[in-house]
Amino acid sequence: MFAYNENTISDQIHTKWAGKTVHFAKETDSTNLWIKRLAKEGAPQGTLALAEFQSAGRGRLGRSWEVPEGTSVMMSILLRPEFEPQYAPMLTLVMGMAVAKAVKLLGFEVSIKWPNDVVVSHKKICGILTEMGVRDGKIDYAVIGVGINVNIREFPAEMEDKATSLYLESGREFDRSQIPGLVMEAFENYYEKFAATCNLSGLKAEYESILANYNQPVRVLAKEPYEGIARGITDSGELLVEKTDGTVVEVSAGEVSVRGLYSYV
Repeated sequence: MFAYNENTISDQIHTKWAGKTVHFAKETDSTNLWIKRLAKEGAPQGTLALAEFQSAGRGRLGRSWEVPEGTSVMMSILLRPEFEPQYAPMLTLVMGMAVAKAVKLLGFEVSIKWPNDVVVSHKKICGILTEMGVRDGKIDYAVIGVGINVNIREFPAEMEDKATSLYLESGREFDRSQIPGLVMEAFENYYEKFAATCNLSGLKAEYESILANYNQPVRVLAKEPYEGIARGITDSGELLVEKTDGTVVEVSAGEVSVRGLYSYV
């Protein structure tokens, strides 16, 4: 069994600021809530909180999120952005790219299902949740929570066709302590490129190169669902979908869900 604690995690983080300060707990309510508390106490940008178990973990759309102890990397990073609040939703895509790069460095074929589901073998391996606090119209803090399925050996029946883990894909256990460092290194690089322009123009080509839905048929689950072909993303992270009549629409992540026509991806 690999040790997984504040020291083993910190030893593998080699960055300028992302993850420089590590907080670790056996159990917390959720790493996002923990980081928000640290933010209010004045913690600096790049502060990272990790937990072995979350009693109040949440996924997208407020779904609760619990995993067996010792199987996952659950962490949240604190950011103190200078940019305007309307740019913050793009941070989720930036983190998705960072996790994808880390998983690729561990030896996996990886892709992203727009906007930020990191996918191995057509199944989701990571969840990301971005939240922010605003004061006087400015971002006070932003928090990105990440849950990576590392050594999970089985999923509930209703998730088996949609979720996987590094263990299930490779048949071997991973030292979880090395994963936060890989993610932080990639994230620091991508974040700085993003923050320089407040858009994804500097990352777009790399993002599209791993976009699972690129030039593939997708179904947009809006009020009135429709189908089309995904043609990449805009500089602000919307998905470009070419409809059957040839018109191209920009799809925003907050409003709709996109699925592959024949499967989850």
